Parts: sequence; structure tokens; C-alpha cells
Amino acid sequence: MEFLSGVVSGAYSLDDLIRWGGYLVLFGIVFTETGLLVGFFLPGDSLLITAGLVAAAGGLNVWWLNALLVVAAVTGDSVGYAIGARLGPRLFTRPKSLLFNPRHIERTRAFYARHGAKTIVIARFVPIIRTFAPVVAGVGQMAYRRFLFYNVAGGVGWVTSMTWTGYLLGRAIPNIANYVHLVVVIVIVLSVTPIVVEIVRERRRRSV
Repeated sequence: MEFLSGVVSGAYSLDDLIRWGGYLVLFGIVFTETGLLVGFFLPGDSLLITAGLVAAAGGLNVWWLNALLVVAAVTGDSVGYAIGARLGPRLFTRPKSLLFNPRHIERTRAFYARHGAKTIVIARFVPIIRTFAPVVAGVGQMAYRRFLFYNVAGGVGWVTSMTWTGYLLGRAIPNIANYVHLVVVIVIVLSVTPIVVEIVRERRRRSV
């Protein structure tokens, strides 16, 4: 418990957390961020890239890392979908609390209204929206089979792009761990840009 408090306070780094908790802690954090409404504050992108860096240094097996975290991401989103489907529209009227802010739900609902089912993929690369997108899909009664397709595609894309980026950079560039946040931004931009371009093209085709 003292160690976890040190991570929150900044006394320990994500690298220290991963080396301390290993696969179990990584699985738990990814699952919580993607599957539970209280996980929106967790550092998913930075955590995955740092996990890749740790794997590059020999602290984790990169193949096991990817397999376990894809399962965590897909399972987490499925739980979020189930929560949304069970609670229904009353979730939008839930009062604000320490761990729940209705504005996050409204922001996600607006995002979902603009991008439709692709939100499940795009949201993987957008903090906060990532946590609430599957919930909104559940509230909106998206067919689960369709949701699962986008869930798996997004989960695989998110986990592998982040962890492999960290792993390959860790093998190629000394001290890259000092620039994790910059790497996160670059990876997100490169990952989301093709999706955004396709959405823009689709809208233009519809407007013609």
C-alpha cells in the first residue's frame, strides 16, 4: 500500500510500478480504465508504452505482455458495455460524485453521435472517452456482435501500437524512457490520423 501511495504522489515512476506489480498490475489497470467508470484517471497510454520499454530491457516478455493486455482491454470494454446496457439512460442523470462526472458521459455521447460505431476504435486513443465509450454504446443498445468487432479491433490496435512502440524504441534509443509523454502524443497522432481521414472522406462522399 505504501508503494502505491508513492506512485500516486510521484515518488515512484510507472517503470517502478510495472517492475513491482508485473503482469497482474498491468492487467488490472488496463481492465479498470477500460471497463469501470472509476478508471478514467488512470494513465493507460503512458503505462503501455512504459511497459514496452520495460520489456525491451528484459523485465517482461513482450508477447505475453501484448496477449494479456489485449484480453484486459477487450474484456474491460465488454464490461463497460454491459454496465451501460444494464443502467440505460438513467446513467445520464446520475449525480456528480468524487469518481463520477456526468460531463464525461455527455462529452462521450456527443463524440459517439458524430462518429458512430467507429467511436469504439477511435476512443481507445482518447483518454476519458476511452473509459466511457463502451458504456455509451451499451446505453444506445448497439448490437453486441457489432460492438465486439470494433472492441477487438480497437483493443488490438491500441495495445500493440503502444507496447511495440515502447519496445522498439527501447531497443533502439538509449534513455528514451525520459520522453515517454512525447512518444505517447506521437503514437496517438499517427494512430488516429488514418481513422480521422477516412471519416472526413466518408462525410464528403455523403454530402455529394
